Amino acid sequence: MRALSYGAARFLLRRPRRAVGIPRHATPVRLVGAGLSPRVSARYRSLSSISGEGTIYALSTAAGRAAIAVIRISGPACAEIYRVLCPGHPLPKPRYAALRALYGPPHSPAKSTLLDSNALVLYFPAPKSVTGEDVLELHVHGGPAVVKAVLAAISRCTTAAESHSIRHAEPGEFTRRAFMNDRLDLTQVEALGDTLSATTEQQRRLSVRGTTSNLGKRYEAWRQQLLNARGELEALIDFSEDQHFDESPTQLVTSVASQVDELRRQVKAYSTNAIRGELLRNGINISLLGAPNAGKSSLLNLIVGREAAIVSREAGTTRDIVEVGLDIGGWYCQLGDMAGLRSGSKISAFQATGTENNAVGEVEQEGIRRAKQRALDSDILIIVFSVEPHLSGSGYHLPIDSSVHHAAIQALASDPPKNALVVINKTDLLSPDSSNAHTYTSSILSALPSLQPNDIFPISCKHASDTEGEDPGRIQAFLGGLVRKFEEITAPVSPEGDADPSVWQEALGATERQRVLLEKCLWHLDEFVEVASPTHPQPGDGGEGDEGGDVDIVLAAESLRSAAECLARITGRGEAGDVEEVLGVIFEKWVVLPRV
Repeated sequence: MRALSYGAARFLLRRPRRAVGIPRHATPVRLVGAGLSPRVSARYRSLSSISGEGTIYALSTAAGRAAIAVIRISGPACAEIYRVLCPGHPLPKPRYAALRALYGPPHSPAKSTLLDSNALVLYFPAPKSVTGEDVLELHVHGGPAVVKAVLAAISRCTTAAESHSIRHAEPGEFTRRAFMNDRLDLTQVEALGDTLSATTEQQRRLSVRGTTSNLGKRYEAWRQQLLNARGELEALIDFSEDQHFDESPTQLVTSVASQVDELRRQVKAYSTNAIRGELLRNGINISLLGAPNAGKSSLLNLIVGREAAIVSREAGTTRDIVEVGLDIGGWYCQLGDMAGLRSGSKISAFQATGTENNAVGEVEQEGIRRAKQRALDSDILIIVFSVEPHLSGSGYHLPIDSSVHHAAIQALASDPPKNALVVINKTDLLSPDSSNAHTYTSSILSALPSLQPNDIFPISCKHASDTEGEDPGRIQAFLGGLVRKFEEITAPVSPEGDADPSVWQEALGATERQRVLLEKCLWHLDEFVEVASPTHPQPGDGGEGDEGGDVDIVLAAESLRSAAECLARITGRGEAGDVEEVLGVIFEKWVVLPRV
């Protein structure tokens, strides 16, 4: 435990409080709520920012005809609204449903003013409600006319509750009030949006992870670590000249740097996992690459379950990219069929008439260019080859078009390399006991050495369309391999040496906004490590009066402040370790000794 003298502590309390990087002679700024704890100060700011906004209401369930509709009301006028709609009945017990008849104001209850004879009413007093305010929920019959009448009646309660304004909620206003009243942080708000828009099982799982407070707690724990580290450097700046420390300044900076280095590893892993989480959230882009008539469009139609692409014996039928969104095994995918790649003489539109079959027109040239670009932009590449008859008319072979081979090599050699699967179509042309399938697999592995044998799937689109059975054409086997590839590219990455990857599952829920801020945080941490490394380390460095050799302590502390600010912006909670928090850290770690 480090110690400060009574005089040093008294000086620290008397001097103008400042943030790192602000000169000592700068005019002190008065802090609103500086005497309060950070949490209470945040609460004070949130309440002052939303005061006067009144009571809001809106239909919480989907519009249209339904069995039940839920109307939510939030704000200080909830009790008055209840008394107007349910005259003569006391407020229900908090969080207990009560059966009530709803009447329209401002007239006394009568058959002519009855809105709904059997509505369930729930009351949630502040602060233990979804928005942190008083909340009233009306569960009414879901007919459009009933809902419209109840909403209109709520708006007319304004005259009965003159002390509070009552208005229809703006889009997202209930969630905003929940955030402002400390019921949700920004990570939970983003996850709530993902929950409402989830259409696949993996998107649902991803959003559920985010709705818990685990992500926000992790970011706040990191911010607190940076706050503690900054507090130690601040104390070194203020008292290194007249106080004795158990550790030399250089040792202290080295200790802080080791903590920051461990934090960097964790932040980097979260940033990497955020990219993988985007694949779950926004969908996995899959491209079908192959020569004309290899069966790309037929495969697309079989996967989708409908005729999404035109299938023809004519080469070059698909000119533009045919993109279909679908759910494959719980993963949302964007599957794209593209123009077939082939080598041939290039012709203009004026030369198209009477040209040979292998001629490539301008429109097809553009389709091939787009296909190659889409292959480079995709997350998973499905390379389609097909068994074809020998030109001699005897036997079959597996042609590998040079254009397809070059495009596949380019995609597999990109940075990062593309994940790829290979499909060998038209295996129905081979006899069941033929050894050609093994030979074809060997040829593909030789042409594309980065692939593994379990990345190659022989299929038959013809058998899948025409034959009944357990898995005709082996399409389901191929889809199983595709799902395994999904699992591989969306599995969480853990820092090196971490034996439990499951801990990092929650990192998949980080959004693109969070990832950008994590990258900025990582940049500031890298900057700190660079600044904290002495440019000219010398033996015996760190003696009394030494402020860390050639280390710029002020700049290092500023880097930690900037990194903490990025983490604070992720959750939207408070500031990046303001002056009061830094002083709190100092006095928690350094005991103030009584004056002798």
